[in-house]
Amino acid sequence: MKFLHFFWLVILVTPIYGQEDFLARQYFNDGEFEKATIYYENLVARIPRRSDYAENLVTCYQQLEQYDKAEEFLRKRLASIASYPTLYVDLGQNYRLQDSLSVAREYYEKAHETVLENPNFGYAIGFRFQRYTLLDDALRAFTKAMELDPQLNYGLQIARIYGEQGKIDQMFNAYLDIIDQPDSPKENTMQRIDYYLSEDAQAQNNQILRKILLQRAQRSPNTLWNELLSWLFVNQNQFYNAFTQEKAIYKRSVGTTLERMSTLGELALEKDAVEDANEIFEYILKNGTDPVILLNAQLNLIDIDLLELGQARIVKARKKFEELETLYGYQNETLQLQIAYANFLTFKDENPNKGQEVLKRTLELPLSRYSEGYVKLALGDILVYDRKFNEALILFSQIQKRLKNDVLGQEARFKVAQTSFYKSDFDWALTQLKVLRGSTSQLIANDAMQLSLLIADNTFEDSTQTALKKYARADLLAYQNKTDEAISSLETILKEHKGEQIEDEAMLKLGELFFSKKDYNQAEFNFRKVVEFYPQGILADDAHFALGELYRNQLNDPERAKTHYERIIYDFQDSYFFPQAQKQFRIMRGDIVN
Repeated sequence: MKFLHFFWLVILVTPIYGQEDFLARQYFNDGEFEKATIYYENLVARIPRRSDYAENLVTCYQQLEQYDKAEEFLRKRLASIASYPTLYVDLGQNYRLQDSLSVAREYYEKAHETVLENPNFGYAIGFRFQRYTLLDDALRAFTKAMELDPQLNYGLQIARIYGEQGKIDQMFNAYLDIIDQPDSPKENTMQRIDYYLSEDAQAQNNQILRKILLQRAQRSPNTLWNELLSWLFVNQNQFYNAFTQEKAIYKRSVGTTLERMSTLGELALEKDAVEDANEIFEYILKNGTDPVILLNAQLNLIDIDLLELGQARIVKARKKFEELETLYGYQNETLQLQIAYANFLTFKDENPNKGQEVLKRTLELPLSRYSEGYVKLALGDILVYDRKFNEALILFSQIQKRLKNDVLGQEARFKVAQTSFYKSDFDWALTQLKVLRGSTSQLIANDAMQLSLLIADNTFEDSTQTALKKYARADLLAYQNKTDEAISSLETILKEHKGEQIEDEAMLKLGELFFSKKDYNQAEFNFRKVVEFYPQGILADDAHFALGELYRNQLNDPERAKTHYERIIYDFQDSYFFPQAQKQFRIMRGDIVN
């Protein structure tokens, strides 16, 4: 009977505690400290070991300027079984709030004395000082604890305090000391350093870190400092400087590959640092031994060569691909060669039949389902180029079914929708796009939403879908790299369907095509028409971002670029481009950007 009585007592009382806890926190967070005090006094009386209840009760007293009650409570707690050295810091803070700084200091010193007696108290004492922004005391507690017990490591806390104090050089040194330790949380620590850096190599913090790293590299043969210098230079888009550091790492490291160098070259190419990328890949060809890395370097050099169009370059690239095909043959390890060769034959050399032959032969290899998916996706793209839509749809559907929970499967589903769009089967395209709005890939989800809105908006206004069919044909021409024909088709749409829903789509597409031709003035003209005529349209954020990038990178007008990034930040907060626009705006404003 006693057991049953106790059981029902627990069942009845537990919800009451839970309700009091909820109300106490709610009143506390809302700043209603008188009401919160009532609940916290009850909770502390019932569960004295809950330090969070005690801390919040003290805060309530202090917010209500009931410092005597706070002091009485803290002194009783110090004398109780729930006593802990951080209470000395809390008592000191209570006096500090009353401007009794000398008395406050007495209690702070008592807290420091507990660290001398037991260094394990260092973390809690240091953290409590940090919470009250007593940073010098926090630093003292952490440092003293580590001196007394070398097994303790409060390096991260010390570095953060230096950062809060604005002692940037000491902060960087503290973080670098952590990275230099065995089994250190390197990536996490580098993210913390990155918070204080920007893309501007002349920024003060960047200069400080560069100086510190150079000094460490000169004092020590450890390639870690070269790696971090390379990382810093990449963040600043100084790829040649990063290349210099990577060469030093490669020469000092026995048995290493040039994989890091290859990644650097690809980053440089992605950022349009073409000369730097070219030099990096040439270095890999001269010094590398790994066949896959060497192949990637040669493929990237072909891509660089093809950036400048012309029949002579096409002939040169064709010959190079033929040489690589003879050298490497057809094997699982070199799928990137077959896909690159097939894409070149189709989209540059205008020979889709040969491109299809290359990939069909590749599919005869014993491939994993992922490798098979990548090859079939590339083959499907070529079939679309060749207007063999039904064959392409079969391939995309196969990938979608075999890899339906993978991003590759989602990409294949989008290509089903896109191909259906090209052949004017808009209903089936919409069916696929509705599924993709919840894609795990934000890019696919965004593209799916844009295409579905394009179809829906232009179907609602024109049931015959005349303008939409014309736009689909122009879009296909752009996909086939028939840029001039695509531009002509879009300009015809703008003349024949003036004022219709399709207009902003055609303007944006024209801007993109002129940009690809490096006709930046015409690109600007068309992007501006979108934001002027359709300021609240579904493509306004796309056009603002395109203008921001155009002014920043090509037209060298940072102030106008900043204006367009700012429009996205304030008017299009759900835009896919919001994070990038926010980052660029803050960089251009001179903020420290993570």
